This record gives sequence, structure tokens and C-alpha cells, in this order.
Amino acid sequence: MSAPIVDARGLEPPEPFEKAMEALADLAPGGQFVLLLDRMPHPLLRVLDRDGYRHEARFRDDGAVEILIGRP
Repeated sequence: MSAPIVDARGLEPPEPFEKAMEALADLAPGGQFVLLLDRMPHPLLRVLDRDGYRHEARFRDDGAVEILIGRP
């Protein structure tokens, strides 16, 4: 089963951050989702680290940033 995708590309700040936080609020323990963005979201990554979420970011060939985010 693949992780749900939250596509926040093309949105103006703070909308991508808000979409990510909404997805986190709905995430069950052990769950995960993929967040697609136009740029690396350093403030979001700091929040994820602070709150103990797993995350792995990579740049896709199309230039988008793809972040797999998981709840422990």
C-alpha cells in the first residue's frame, strides 16, 4: 500500500505548511504520507524534528521536493 500524497506545489506560504500540519493531525500512529513541494521546507523540517516525526526528503527529477513523513 502506498502512502497518500499531499500536493502543496504552487501554493503560497503559509499554505504548504498548513496542509502539512493538517495531514499530520490526521495521521495515525505508524502512518505516513508524501508531501510534494516546490522548495525545501526548512521550518517544517525543524518542527518535524522537534516533535519526533520521521522524515526523508529528496529532490525529484522534475525539480519538486518529495518528503516522506511518518508518525512513530
